[in-house]
Amino acid sequence: MTMTTADSPEAGTVRLVDHLAGELARAGATHVFGVGGANIEDLYDALHRAGTVRGVVAKHEFSAVTMADGCARTTGRIGVVAATSGGGALNLLPGLAEAYASRVPVLALVGQPPTGQEGHGAFQDTSGKAGSFDAREVFAPVSRFCARVDDADSLTELLPRAVAAAQTDPRGPAVLLLPKDVQQTRIQLPGRGAAQTPSMPTSESTASTVRLDTVAVTAVADTLHRADRVLVIAGEGVAATDARAEVAELARRLGAWVAVTPDAKDVFDNSDSRFAGVAGVMGHANVEDCLRRADVCLLVGTRLPVLARGGLERALAATEVVCLDPEPPFVPGTALIGHLPDTLRAVTGRIPPRSRACPQHAGPLPTLVPSTDAQARGRTIPYAQAVAAVEAALPHDAHVFVDAGNAGASAVHLLPAPRHGRFVLAVGMGGMGYTFGAAIGASLATGRRTYVLAGDGAFFMHGMEVHTAVEYAAPVTFVVFNNDAHAMCAVREEHLQGGVRSDDLFSRTDLAAGMAAAFPSLEVTGADDAAHLRRALLRSNAGSGPAFVALDCDPGEIPPFRPFQSFLEATQGTEATDSKESSYARGVVHVG
Repeated sequence: MTMTTADSPEAGTVRLVDHLAGELARAGATHVFGVGGANIEDLYDALHRAGTVRGVVAKHEFSAVTMADGCARTTGRIGVVAATSGGGALNLLPGLAEAYASRVPVLALVGQPPTGQEGHGAFQDTSGKAGSFDAREVFAPVSRFCARVDDADSLTELLPRAVAAAQTDPRGPAVLLLPKDVQQTRIQLPGRGAAQTPSMPTSESTASTVRLDTVAVTAVADTLHRADRVLVIAGEGVAATDARAEVAELARRLGAWVAVTPDAKDVFDNSDSRFAGVAGVMGHANVEDCLRRADVCLLVGTRLPVLARGGLERALAATEVVCLDPEPPFVPGTALIGHLPDTLRAVTGRIPPRSRACPQHAGPLPTLVPSTDAQARGRTIPYAQAVAAVEAALPHDAHVFVDAGNAGASAVHLLPAPRHGRFVLAVGMGGMGYTFGAAIGASLATGRRTYVLAGDGAFFMHGMEVHTAVEYAAPVTFVVFNNDAHAMCAVREEHLQGGVRSDDLFSRTDLAAGMAAAFPSLEVTGADDAAHLRRALLRSNAGSGPAFVALDCDPGEIPPFRPFQSFLEATQGTEATDSKESSYARGVVHVG
């Protein structure tokens, strides 16, 4: 690729950003999410002119990253985000940190000031020169690959490397820093005297090629085959590699129970008789019961972090653990490292194909939560009733994005995953407000109805992305559980700190009225009860654009969150009598 020095367009040349737009399409990108600015405007202009990749303008760069993240999690393709320099660039960091921790392939294209101004007082200078900080040092800790494109020729090498790094295990973000003058550089079109651009990687071409150790594979298969009872705990890696069929087949041959991590509820049919429930702090007591009865616990596509193993540590310590994943687990056990679908197929192929019966188990029985006074008086809707209304209306192919907090914990515990859609919880960093952008990215990339289940705390952080959904007619149903509080914090304050503060309890806010006034074209409902909520959701399903539903909840309701189980017992005034439920109270689970 050869640069020209002409300031005006020449025959056979294009701007670097025009070439970049075409390469993004070759990599499988359908959208670029971001916020504009002087040092990234040329890329948006190139996207507009080419028309092959759609540029989507968000309200905040954090949400733009989550849009790319949601796109990647639901399509399996790389998500792309673009932002300008300075504060816009730095706003990307928490979203990239989530993608890094959750192993989501995202490419961030970050504008930089013109090279000639760096070190000379440039506005938003992050070159590392003349006392400015270096953007590469900022983005490197939250990326798998970070590089600066210093000239047009270097893009030929760096872009394929960035895309490959984002999509190779362990997956995650890649960052390219693009000075404005380099973006504007004119280059010769490939094929007209210039070197051909290397092939852009795809998700298939970047799959791990590490050769599996056949001795280790045989040993793992023998261990599983000899076991009378196996508990499989399947994680987000199963969804990321679309290895659902492989997990189901292995479970059938083993006669195994199957539990899922909180961020991977959709990786196994929740109505299947083998389904044991959700593992960890938002999960079901049955998972612990199955684990205590199991000879082997098989981790598939999960390293079993704290949120997925909280309260299970004692049972895990007494059970043989085997892990199939590209990375070793966080708990002691035998690890078979490799690309997950390949590893699953290799192990399954060494186990007789006959189906084994699954041992009896209780299934994912929900934790009972006592009613509050406000609920008894009909002033607020209990989480269980609200989630049941969502379940009754949820399309089988919808995507569900669940935010942090009490409402999110209730949804993970109570709501079955849609049979043919994603059920996403961002537990990498657990940032509030993630769902608003992520659901928009998912809905635009797939065209499917997508649900957001979030509390008012998350809404106040990034809920104005509803405006983006309205602007782009994204088929997203925003369901906001409004308890006028940061309720999980308020519950902790009441029960762990003596209720001495009310900082996290807010004045009454009518979210439905506010959204209806702000967005006249948006379908808005303030749901009075569960039946009203269900009708509003069904109406949103019939539409083609966004809808917003708010319902009042009680900040004092204790969610089915394992660290809060002792609070439930104190509220009930008696010890739980069901041994399966009382197992939650064994020990103390620390989260946050």
